[in-house]
Amino acid sequence: MIQSLTNIHPNALIGENVTIESFVTISEDVEIGEGTWIGPNVVIMDGARIGKNCKIFPGAVIAGIPQDLKFNGEITTVEIGDNTSVREFCTINRGTASKGRTIVGANCLLQSYSHIAHDCVVKDFVILGSYAGLAGEVEADDYAIISPYSAVHQFSKIGRHAFVAGGSLVRKDVPPYVLVANEPLSYSGVNSVGLRRRGFSNEKITEIQDIYRYIYQKGINISQAVALIESEMAETEERNLIVNFIKSSSRGIVRGVEE
Repeated sequence: MIQSLTNIHPNALIGENVTIESFVTISEDVEIGEGTWIGPNVVIMDGARIGKNCKIFPGAVIAGIPQDLKFNGEITTVEIGDNTSVREFCTINRGTASKGRTIVGANCLLQSYSHIAHDCVVKDFVILGSYAGLAGEVEADDYAIISPYSAVHQFSKIGRHAFVAGGSLVRKDVPPYVLVANEPLSYSGVNSVGLRRRGFSNEKITEIQDIYRYIYQKGINISQAVALIESEMAETEERNLIVNFIKSSSRGIVRGVEE
């Protein structure tokens, strides 16, 4: 269903049962999956690939060109997974030659006025709070929550099931399963409330807490802590995720509150 007063390029690929409200602009190189709702005053530019059953609320701008001075007009994309909601005035820029695409996964909630810059990778079930911003090439793993008014430095990584408190300035990588807050941003414990909501057992949460005691409470450096975790803790999916995240961190992880 397409309302009047829209500007839709005839070559745009629009799936079945898509609703497009008034005053929407859709460019030529756009694909929209079936069942998606596009609210009034939305602008969807070249390179947008929007999945099924998404909701794009008024004022959102999808696939604007990157705000990167190195961008030279290359053909790139924004790819949004199924069932994702993009709330009012959210902006998502397409990729650059660096990675070629900006990715937002399935079942995400991008709240009003949030921003995702070029070449970011936002995986499934991520929540990005109102006015939160991701700079270029940020990665946010599944179920991460980045609370309102937070700003994430370019190339930073947010781990799976991590919770970033409101108004945070994220300059280092945030490991999986943790809660971070304060200024400068610091480890504030394991995200136990969020993990319980997602079905983690008390035993599994205790295991994760024990791992982070090595990292933040034993008075040793990160390399020493990882070595002890690998030698003393049983190998599990959660242990491996934490260890591999830390080993692959190029920016370094957030520090403990007393460091």
